[in-house]
Amino acid sequence: MSYLSLTLSLSFVGLAVLISLWQRLKLERDLLIGTVRAFIQLTAVGYVLKFIFGLADWPYIALMLGVMVLVAGQNAARRAEGLPGAFPLATLAIAVAETITLGMLVGLGIIPFTPQYVIPISGMIIGNAMVASGLTLNRLRAEIAAQRAAILATLALGGTSRQAAEPALKAAVKAGMIPTVDSMKTVGLVQLPGMMTGQIIAGISPVEAVKYQILVQFMLSASVGITSMLVALFGYRLFFTSAHQLRLPSTHPSR
Repeated sequence: MSYLSLTLSLSFVGLAVLISLWQRLKLERDLLIGTVRAFIQLTAVGYVLKFIFGLADWPYIALMLGVMVLVAGQNAARRAEGLPGAFPLATLAIAVAETITLGMLVGLGIIPFTPQYVIPISGMIIGNAMVASGLTLNRLRAEIAAQRAAILATLALGGTSRQAAEPALKAAVKAGMIPTVDSMKTVGLVQLPGMMTGQIIAGISPVEAVKYQILVQFMLSASVGITSMLVALFGYRLFFTSAHQLRLPSTHPSR
């Protein structure tokens, strides 16, 4: 892609800004900040990846993945702003999902342990796990607040915090997995995902590109499922004391 084409791509952002101005959405500042950040971040990552690809040493790969997990955990925790322990919980869940999914990919010989494979695929795993973690946390807090009366009634009758929070747990896990499940149902019919599209544009046979996209869809279902379940199973404890008493944290609007 030429620099001229890249510069002309700013017209798409300009169109979004015009829509925001027209409808008075007041998103112009966020759009402009997002555009600048995306340019700087992607450019920097491009040079970092070029450096890591050249070295091909596992410590640098591990460092890159660690930074990605921490940033993802921080972003997911914002969905549960005001909930103590949300950041370590989200980060741990994302890290576990990444470790298990990537470990299976490498251990089963599906991909080699090289930066060119590990880092881009891990980016997809961590990114989707981040979204699932944020959605699960947000829905879990909303469900527990909405079901407060039923939860208190269950606790009053001698039920444990796990028993009282069971309906909220199921709703939260489902919410975290819905985007991935819906994507699996419509992939190829409604959308051609980025990995498949990129390979086709690069000249790879569409049939071969489909094979990689099937792999991506299947691995994402595992990582999202692991993340959602871990966040829900450990996250509900943040709403109860050790004596199984309900405690609702102060709520703040998600950003």
